[in-house]
Amino acid sequence: MRFALSEDQVLLQDSLTKALEQLAPLERVRRFADQEEASAPDIWAGLTELGLPGLLIPEQHGGLALGLLEASLAAEALGRSVAPTPFLGSAVLAPLALMSAGSPEQQAYWLPRLAAGQVTAGVAIAEPIAGARDGAGVTAGGGRLNGRSLFAFGASGADLLIVADMAGGLHLAEQAEAVDLMPTIDATRRLTEITFRDTRAEPLAAEAAPGVALAHLRDAAWTVLAADTLGAAQAMLDKAVAYAKERRQFGRVIGSFQAVKHLCAEMAAEIEPARALVWYAAYAFDRAPEEASLMAAHAKAHTSEIGRFVARTSTEVHGGIGITDLLGLHYWFKRIGLNRQLLGGPERVREIAARLQGLAA
Repeated sequence: MRFALSEDQVLLQDSLTKALEQLAPLERVRRFADQEEASAPDIWAGLTELGLPGLLIPEQHGGLALGLLEASLAAEALGRSVAPTPFLGSAVLAPLALMSAGSPEQQAYWLPRLAAGQVTAGVAIAEPIAGARDGAGVTAGGGRLNGRSLFAFGASGADLLIVADMAGGLHLAEQAEAVDLMPTIDATRRLTEITFRDTRAEPLAAEAAPGVALAHLRDAAWTVLAADTLGAAQAMLDKAVAYAKERRQFGRVIGSFQAVKHLCAEMAAEIEPARALVWYAAYAFDRAPEEASLMAAHAKAHTSEIGRFVARTSTEVHGGIGITDLLGLHYWFKRIGLNRQLLGGPERVREIAARLQGLAA
């Protein structure tokens, strides 16, 4: 068995990477971060022309009908450029929620609009997955939602919201009492706190077992966040290698010093097997559902650790200039740091993995 990307998959990632060099260069990312824009519609419009919002959506609804492996390749490219987009919420989690738990009417109404980029979706699922903090959590009853959800993806300016209650049910809401930006270390993304007060919401189609659709979203989110971290880590390695080839000390480029070579080699040695793990987690989501949850947990936990190692080591290779704003290295550093904690840090994710294997109560 040859486990490798197809020509079409390689072309997809390469095309997206080249497009992002034009759509989201570092100057555009810096402007987004410094001006505290709620969104970057110009970047998303350019990616919409490439069909990114419809990546997972079936062809009958105007999408490309691809799988999570392709979405993960796209996420890796987005992480590599630290592009500010609503990709995770609007192009991955919301379509998956509608496809797995939505009624035919909900699918027919929303999926074509999402695929065409006419609307964007926010997703608020953190509390039942990672645990509620600061009294947050949403309850549902009588077609109404109440409570708060933190760290929602892509909810600022979104046309619809996919919301998970604390019992694991999923709901579709078109408005909320308040959607407030949350300050985080990663200025290249906008996460929000959403407040619901008797907010009207449509429950997604009844499930055979509560929480099944939410677990499906969790696995996808963990995998895509792992891919995003992988892309950011690869960018930091590439920048460290390029800097080591240019920076001169004691009359020689620092890349000629054995200690610097070792640092770069160690980063590469950690990234390559992590890439295979992320690919397989995405493959399992599409083709081996019995393995999907465990592989997604492994991918999220492992890349969180690898990402932190690469972020720290790349900064060390750059020396003092690595912690300044001049190179912008901190954008990748902070993207990796936030990905580590979103929807559960490594410790939380490993605990869930242990439960999946019957190793913990």
